[in-house]
Amino acid sequence: MAIIELEDVVKEFTLAKRSGRLRRAKSSVRAVDDVTLAIEAGAMVGYIGPNGAGKSTTVKLCTGVLVPTSGSVRIAGVDPTRARIEVARRIGVVFGQRTQLWWDLPLRDSFELLRHVYRVDAARHRANVDAFVGLLAMDEFLDTPVRQLSLGQRMRGELAAALLHDPEVLFLDEPTIGLDVVSKEAVRSFLLALNRDRGVTVLLTTHDLVDVERLCSRLLIIDRGRVLEDTTVNGLKERYGDERILVVDLEEPRPPLDVPGAEVTRAEGARQWLRFSRDEHTAAAVLARVAEQAPVRDISIEEPPIEDIVRRIYEAWRS
Repeated sequence: MAIIELEDVVKEFTLAKRSGRLRRAKSSVRAVDDVTLAIEAGAMVGYIGPNGAGKSTTVKLCTGVLVPTSGSVRIAGVDPTRARIEVARRIGVVFGQRTQLWWDLPLRDSFELLRHVYRVDAARHRANVDAFVGLLAMDEFLDTPVRQLSLGQRMRGELAAALLHDPEVLFLDEPTIGLDVVSKEAVRSFLLALNRDRGVTVLLTTHDLVDVERLCSRLLIIDRGRVLEDTTVNGLKERYGDERILVVDLEEPRPPLDVPGAEVTRAEGARQWLRFSRDEHTAAAVLARVAEQAPVRDISIEEPPIEDIVRRIYEAWRS
């Protein structure tokens, strides 16, 4: 059963630009352009695109912050603009640049205030706080005012705050933006555990494609308000990743090899990187040609970075 449903959704904004000294000319911009999608309960879906593509607008439509110009949005079968309180109790939202915590209060007090906002049973709330404090390693700063927390600590607090009322759906808008490597990994591990153990549906918008590769079974690519691709990460690589890289460690350093069907893109000491088309050659065939020219000590195969694939999709769409 689909828990997030958008059908023919359009969202237009009216902009006023100066036209002469006193006049302003109005124009209409479509931030979301005829988007139709359905996300099943329990899925983790990445929603990616460049700045201004319509990602955050889509999340705001799903949470009831914005009303669609046309089309319909349903979250767990409910229109978020007509039943805001019911939907608010069934969803959690984390915006990377905004906070739902009280700035001058200790994190623990923010959690307690949110219990009253969502009218959560005290025992259930206490169990959730204890669970999230353990999973997100928040013991050391639970009594620290939010204003004194590092960005990584605050983001962990934001995630816990969004989940204390046991929502069915979690919307994440750039949750790892600005975080260091350790904090990013803590957030990713928590989200994987949350989805696995509690079955929470997650819609993740991000510019960090490592987040998508680590977390999401499904990938939606949006640009200029339209969904360009609806696939999996592996499916995207299979469809667009027509090149592969064979990394060979030779017995000793030597100049770049001259291998038919492959191109040496990089050479460092005894290691060389050879790019080849997966449609025209196999890794085994390229390796055999390498072995004819030099003894090989070790090999590995690299798939094309997902960033390169996504960039190619944008370029093809815009050309």
